[in-house]
Amino acid sequence: MMQLGTITYNIAKDWDLPTILKRLETLGYQGVELRTSHAHKVEVNLTNEQRQEVRKRFADSPIELAGLGSAFEYQAVDPAVVRKNIEGTKEYVRLAHDLGSPGVKVRPNGIPKGAELDATLRRIGDALHEVGEDAAGFGVEIRVEVHGGVTQELPNFAKILAYADHPNVYACWNSNPTDVKDRSVRENFALVGPRIREVHLRDLYDEQYPWRELFALLNEQGYQGYTLAEIPESSDPERVLRYFRALWLAYQPRPKE
Repeated sequence: MMQLGTITYNIAKDWDLPTILKRLETLGYQGVELRTSHAHKVEVNLTNEQRQEVRKRFADSPIELAGLGSAFEYQAVDPAVVRKNIEGTKEYVRLAHDLGSPGVKVRPNGIPKGAELDATLRRIGDALHEVGEDAAGFGVEIRVEVHGGVTQELPNFAKILAYADHPNVYACWNSNPTDVKDRSVRENFALVGPRIREVHLRDLYDEQYPWRELFALLNEQGYQGYTLAEIPESSDPERVLRYFRALWLAYQPRPKE
């Protein structure tokens, strides 16, 4: 069965790590993706001792570290900007390794103004190949979020993965409106389905998105990874997360009799 977690972006962005672990356990969640720049302060500036302390906190908790969520991206025309993001990703990979995180989330973020589409997709893919190869040596997956104008369109995103051409570069399904074609995500899902290692979910009450179909497609391919709530902040986050879990359970495929 797939697992339920949340991203600290944005519903839990103001929670420190002890609060995250305590509240998610109480709410019946199983894991968390720690998005960079939030109150948990699990960042690359941690000392080795601090990294081991964070790792122990998760080891002593039923809540799993589902992954680290970075904002590194590789579409820039300037090679120096791309290189800076590649090297930043590598630092995050080492943090993930030290913490016991199974993956690092990265993203494309659209096409620079005036840039040629295919050349940009290839540039992103080349960078992903490098960071995927580096991360493989640390036992950490690179999970590419389906993100950004134009780059989140699944045919383009599938090209990025093809250009990356590395077994350690995976997809993070992002539940975007552009996934949907004729009220279905089946066609676009098929382009990346076998490469999905992480799923970001939006507000499950949105009837424009075929949530039940998405859950069924994940179930059909035996997906047992995390489906993570990426939802807006709230003045009553615990109540919202309880409702989110209830809907998540309701959308689970029913066993065949």
